[in-house]
Amino acid sequence: MTERRRLLPSRLARVLVASAVPLLVGGLAGCANQHVEVGAVPDDYRTRHPITVREATTDLDLFVASSDTRLTPADQSRIESFATRFRSSRAAVIRVRYPTGSRNAAAARLIADNAVTVLRHNGVPRQRIVVAPYPAEGVADTPPLLLSFNAVVADVAPCGRWPDDLADTSENRNYYNFGCASQSNLAAQIAEPRDLLGPRGMSEIDAERRSTVIEKYRRGDRTASEPPRQASDYNW
Repeated sequence: MTERRRLLPSRLARVLVASAVPLLVGGLAGCANQHVEVGAVPDDYRTRHPITVREATTDLDLFVASSDTRLTPADQSRIESFATRFRSSRAAVIRVRYPTGSRNAAAARLIADNAVTVLRHNGVPRQRIVVAPYPAEGVADTPPLLLSFNAVVADVAPCGRWPDDLADTSENRNYYNFGCASQSNLAAQIAEPRDLLGPRGMSEIDAERRSTVIEKYRRGDRTASEPPRQASDYNW
């Protein structure tokens, strides 16, 4: 009786193991049939919010009272900044449009001439300034003086779109608006949007500087440029 009691647990263990093996193999086969391609799910914010190059109009509105005879210092500063943006944009012309048929029409015409003077003083040639009226009778009580130019810009579609539920994280993907602000800030920092379309060509070498460096190298002198005096060498 003692020997039989000792063998029963061993036989029972073998039976349980033998019956568990098919279940384990079937479970692994079921896991293998679940085909998931994580890399196939697009989750790049640069694809959702691409930076595009397009033509856009840059505007500056200046409100003119019927009693104004010259630009205010604040408006003059705005026009100076606008002229700087125009020169850097490589646009063809800048338009200065003043209202007609309104109460401030006469004052707006004087301010338009004043604006042209400010633009010319800030490096905009007169032949690239187009002055023209626009009808404003009954449009507004105080129609503005309009300055504008068309130029190529780098832009991103407006942010703040939430087409999906923000709490839906079952696929472990970032939300739709993720990265839109970063893309917009990057687009605003691009000085020349045409650089996104293709690289610039290499500029010509400085032959005079090359000859100077080669001559110093032959004499055994230092070939590097002298640092400016205000630069610090951190040898404190």
